Amino acid sequence: MPQRHLMQKDEVVAIAKTFIELGVTKIRLTGGEPLVRKDAAMIIQELAQLPVELTLTTNGVLVDQFIEVFKQSGIKSLNVSLDTLSAEKFLQLTKRDVFDKVWNNINLLLEHQFSVKLNVVVMNGINDDELISFIELTKNLPLHVRFIEFMPFDKNQWNAEKVVSFDTMLQQISSEFDVVKLKDKRHDTAKKFKVIGYSGTFAFITTMSQPFCSDCNRMRLTADGKMKNCLFGKDELDILKALRINEPIEPIIRESLLLKQKALGGQLSEDFTRLKPELLENRSMIKIGG
Repeated sequence: MPQRHLMQKDEVVAIAKTFIELGVTKIRLTGGEPLVRKDAAMIIQELAQLPVELTLTTNGVLVDQFIEVFKQSGIKSLNVSLDTLSAEKFLQLTKRDVFDKVWNNINLLLEHQFSVKLNVVVMNGINDDELISFIELTKNLPLHVRFIEFMPFDKNQWNAEKVVSFDTMLQQISSEFDVVKLKDKRHDTAKKFKVIGYSGTFAFITTMSQPFCSDCNRMRLTADGKMKNCLFGKDELDILKALRINEPIEPIIRESLLLKQKALGGQLSEDFTRLKPELLENRSMIKIGG
């Protein structure tokens, strides 16, 4: 995508200020991969000056170059996407031979006292055999592993048979460990658990089998300045275009909220086994970003 189509640094900050004025208390930079932007450090540092909790989701590859930026910006928590603990499988999934670098950077974050959540998209026949290995990580490391049900997006080859449901995952884990349910906070998107006596925790994001839409308060702004009121929604309202012609963006934000569907962007059935992904109108996850 041409750079001129993307939000520039000052535009990111200006839009963030409007959201904060409307009551937003937390901003997460995600992607794609947010740290590949040449001005990523400047964006993080400027957003850190605002009265908001700032965090981000990363693939972990460039984390070592940003540790000081994170600390200076008051970031306390990061999500790291990691779908496998096998270097060979990592290469197959990502087409990049950097598993050791990512794992070293996860440990670097822990050494610097960051709270680290591992985002693991679980796919039947691909990495569902690694659930126990991920749980074992939480024995001695204060990691928060989050198992995410495989969700449909443009060109991600989703089908219902690849989804490993929350119930299936929990049953497998509970057969191996003494598990206790933790209390979830209001608006949490994850169901949290812990193995008794372990340092870390684990959780499930159950979008497909047990949607949590009624309590979701997330909004997403794509890299090209479109507001999505749901990850699965097809509606995108152009905030960046309005900003660039000096029109107020608050009415657009409010309109987007009013367009929010009851559940799953109005496109997905709550019975995911009947879902036809070819009928969905949405971007690929990497193009949604945010």
